Amino acid sequence: MFSILKLLKRNRNFKYRSSSDLTSPPDTVLINNKLSVNIQHLNQLFNLTPDLIIRQIQVDQAGATTALAYLNGMVDKKSINNNILRELIHKATDTQSGIMSTVSVGGFRIETDWNQVEQAILQGDSVLFVDGQPRVYIFETKGWPQRAIEESRVESSLRGAHQGFVETASQNIALIRRYIPNRELKIKEQIVGERGQTKVSILYLADIANPIELKELESRIMRIDADAILNTGELVEYIEDNPYSPFPQFILTERPDTAASHILQGRFAVVVDKSPSVLIAPAIFVAFLQSVDDYGSRWLIASFIRLLRFFALFIALFLPATYIALISFNYEVIPLQLMLSIAETRTRVPFHPIMEAILMELTLEMMREAGIRLPTPIGQSIGIVGGIIIGQAAVQAGVVSNIMVIVVASTAIASFIIPNYDMGASIRLLRFPMMLLASMSGMVGIVCGAIALVGHFVSLESLGTPYGSPLAPWRFADMRDVFIRMPLWTMGKRPKGTKAAQSDKQDHSRERADP
Repeated sequence: MFSILKLLKRNRNFKYRSSSDLTSPPDTVLINNKLSVNIQHLNQLFNLTPDLIIRQIQVDQAGATTALAYLNGMVDKKSINNNILRELIHKATDTQSGIMSTVSVGGFRIETDWNQVEQAILQGDSVLFVDGQPRVYIFETKGWPQRAIEESRVESSLRGAHQGFVETASQNIALIRRYIPNRELKIKEQIVGERGQTKVSILYLADIANPIELKELESRIMRIDADAILNTGELVEYIEDNPYSPFPQFILTERPDTAASHILQGRFAVVVDKSPSVLIAPAIFVAFLQSVDDYGSRWLIASFIRLLRFFALFIALFLPATYIALISFNYEVIPLQLMLSIAETRTRVPFHPIMEAILMELTLEMMREAGIRLPTPIGQSIGIVGGIIIGQAAVQAGVVSNIMVIVVASTAIASFIIPNYDMGASIRLLRFPMMLLASMSGMVGIVCGAIALVGHFVSLESLGTPYGSPLAPWRFADMRDVFIRMPLWTMGKRPKGTKAAQSDKQDHSRERADP
């Protein structure tokens, strides 16, 4: 709490060095002590900007004049009217009372550089010019349009929290702090983008996170040379280890409880202003198959669902390729009765199995994208009605076989089970080269493709951390939370793959005192 009028009077006698004595950069333009000159320069900076508001107010009987400048729609008008303008107007009209009104503005600073003034106005702050003073007073009055906190539509949960991140970095950081109210939760901020000036915040636990990985993450963000970073996905492309890999190397989440869980394990959460997604680094492959519901359910049920996800992963990746290989090359391994049934359904199909599979897969992907882009009620109708009508019509017309429809439908269901959208999209993409290899060499082609994927999987890193950990390199101690989820009281150590400074999650050194 402070008084604007006291601040103005106190700074009238403050002596600044002359412009010739200031060691400012060559492109620095200093504030003039004449209000009319400052307003003219402000109008030149914000030419063709009709939402720029400049309000001039005379604050005392001596004739001192001030001007408050801000962008309409980017500020909190209630804060400006109640905490700034009301005080100035009250002092100008009240000639008897000597009591100064106080304001409760979130922050305040003094600047003498026009570059700082320009950035402050563009970021939603209010700038107060005073006639006769070569400085300005910048108040934090940000109040741009925001949406309410609601549940994430991408990462739904049955037992987890029903809160999701929004497009404001301060609110996202507050959501994470609710889960980790600890003084060791540190935040490092950087500005990325020459024009966009996007604020990027790195959240971590200082006594747990690895300082070498923190330094590497900071250096990668600092090296970004771009006009603007509009969302977290753009940031990922600039800092990931292997941009040509089909696998996602960082986790993007819209859930604060998921972000807090990874921070507690020793990882870093990167909050990008104006984006509802938070980046988690470093990431390992098995983390993309884990869900927040795994830790809210009993460990037996969570383990069964975890195994189901890994099974669905192989189904989504290899089932269409396996069908093509068996039909085209290795049909001798198919039982006779099943082979006769397949041959009967394929008698009217004029296409090779690879063409039949690609046609159905592309049709499925188009329906999936149509369901996402259209409004929710229409999208659901497109997915259900379109799939039934197109599948039945294609079979009756002899374009595809019944078995192929079953294979494609099973593959689609399996891909939906993968909880992470980015990993699911990568698996859907890898399905096409696997089908091509199966059409050229049968099961041998599938095996060669699987070996190539495993080799790439082993060599991949995320922020210098092995992507395949704890499978490659093998770490038996971390296997309690990979294919199955053991009881929480048995997982007293943090994963070694995070290289956390503190490995113990639970303190077993002190025994409970007898009651």
